[in-house]
Amino acid sequence: MIKLIHKNTPLKEVLKLAAPCRCDSCNHGCKYGSGSLAGDDAKHIAKFLGISEEELKKGFLEEAELFNKKLLRPKLIKKSNKPYGRCMFFDDEKGCTIHEVKPLECKTSMQCKDYGEELSVWFMINHVVDASDAESLRQYAQYLKSGGKLMQGASLEELVPDREKLKKILNYEIL
Repeated sequence: MIKLIHKNTPLKEVLKLAAPCRCDSCNHGCKYGSGSLAGDDAKHIAKFLGISEEELKKGFLEEAELFNKKLLRPKLIKKSNKPYGRCMFFDDEKGCTIHEVKPLECKTSMQCKDYGEELSVWFMINHVVDASDAESLRQYAQYLKSGGKLMQGASLEELVPDREKLKKILNYEIL
């Protein structure tokens, strides 16, 4: 990974790198999943659709879990009992039908750029991994151990500077 982006890169700077794109590379993921919401995404999407946040959550979103954190994402339209499916807001002809207000994870998924993976890791480390949750840290440790990308500023030792505490977390002495 090139070092354009690090854990503490401000959202404003990340979004400059993640200019809106509708190319086939960026749309590919929409056919097999959907991006997680963060911050005010639900409010903006609901307003864009002309519905309440509650209606959005009940009719259009589903819960997913990653790194021991429950997240909301657009529902998936699955075929043949597959674990994946296209985002309910993706249209084969038009692309993303909520492009102007799409979830932050979608905004940071720029697969056509050589730094696209860094943008995805930035979202994960800043909006999914919870440094105050021992199980989240253990799952992140497994992600790294299995070849997951490490971002500058996001090593386990940087997330938990107290070495003794980190050791206890990883050894399940802290639950």
